[in-house]
Amino acid sequence: MFKGLYNAFKIEDLRKKILFTFGIFIIYRIGGHIPLPGVNIKEIVSAFASTYSGSILGFYDIFTGGALSRATIFSLGIMPYISAAIIFELLVPVIPTLAKLREEGEQGRKKITQYTRYFTVLIALVQSYGTTFFIESMRSPSGLAVVPNPGFAFRIMTILSLTTGAIVVMWLGERITEKGIGNGMSLLILIGIVSRFPSESLGVLRMLFSGAMSWIMFFVLLALIFVITAAVVLVTQGQRRIPVQYAKRVVGNKIYGGQSTHLPLNVNAAGVIPIIFAQSILMFPNTIVTFLAKDAAWGQTLINLFRPTGPLYVIIYAILIIFFAYFYTAMVINPEEIAGNMQKYGGFIPGVRPGKKTAEYIDHVMVRITLPGALFFTAIAITPIYIMNWTHANIYFGGTSILITVGVVIEIMHTIESHLLMRHYDGFVKKGKIRGRR
Repeated sequence: MFKGLYNAFKIEDLRKKILFTFGIFIIYRIGGHIPLPGVNIKEIVSAFASTYSGSILGFYDIFTGGALSRATIFSLGIMPYISAAIIFELLVPVIPTLAKLREEGEQGRKKITQYTRYFTVLIALVQSYGTTFFIESMRSPSGLAVVPNPGFAFRIMTILSLTTGAIVVMWLGERITEKGIGNGMSLLILIGIVSRFPSESLGVLRMLFSGAMSWIMFFVLLALIFVITAAVVLVTQGQRRIPVQYAKRVVGNKIYGGQSTHLPLNVNAAGVIPIIFAQSILMFPNTIVTFLAKDAAWGQTLINLFRPTGPLYVIIYAILIIFFAYFYTAMVINPEEIAGNMQKYGGFIPGVRPGKKTAEYIDHVMVRITLPGALFFTAIAITPIYIMNWTHANIYFGGTSILITVGVVIEIMHTIESHLLMRHYDGFVKKGKIRGRR
């Protein structure tokens, strides 16, 4: 593995991408520690820890790397951009104008991306407005106000700061996607999660040595984390390989084709996107209610119903993960396009007629293999909820965090390894396989 990293830095283009990505990470983490003007940081941290650590806002704070609980300019994180991207992904098949734009190719996709950015600003404005009033109403356990001098000036400054911060985060994510390694949206969430691992680990150790957690429970927790990590890697790497035969073609004096190969279909073709999308959907309405109507009776009832440890939250969370697993798989894999390319180059699946029948067969296989993958990822995602209920600790490095972390890391390794193999270097693993290797 270390030799693979060494070889990666020997390739100039890959080295620039890696260093650029790390540079963006540094900027993102610095922004996550710049406080909003007019907020007492010590009081808001204590208020957040005592009141909101086990709520939906505590879950949101994990994805922002603690920026929300520290009331920084990056408190909204990448979630406004993800929410806007989800909405447009759902609207494209429904609105003919957007569907036509996507069919136009690169130029059409650029226009949709531009519309997504505008909508991100609108969502960021709404969320920053709610966040501002929410921060104004917060009080620390000692009874002190989090905002010593509330009022119109504070609200305008905070709304502008939070909205600008969300736009900067969106820009940073797009720069990673364009010039760095991997998907910028996933990587920024990964950094937010990883940055919380040390503090969460210290919290568990404090519980262990204070007697709040037994040694048996501690070792069972470690075993669960290990098993979950291994299972996530196994399912993420899982493939259904459909045999493909290419007919012989005579071009001039040469014979092409005639070999047997396979079409690899991943059990988890959507990656970590369904988890991220489901989290974003559940966070957005509950966050707005928490900000704007937390003192109202109906608002408190809704917040209690949608607590991360509640049964209704778990059920809706599971349904959303399965839905987005199918939805995003349908977006990234086009059976008709695959079947058309196979037919174009003389390829066929033994026992299946080329063309429409091949597309139907591939679609049938994808539907069947996506379900167990989606169910497995759903089970992994809701595991931390029951771990928290069992250990009575606000820990989030169980299923969801490990799922996102492992999934994104494997995607990065796959991207780097493809560069290494293309330039005749060894990959990260000599024995075994990373997805995409033979």
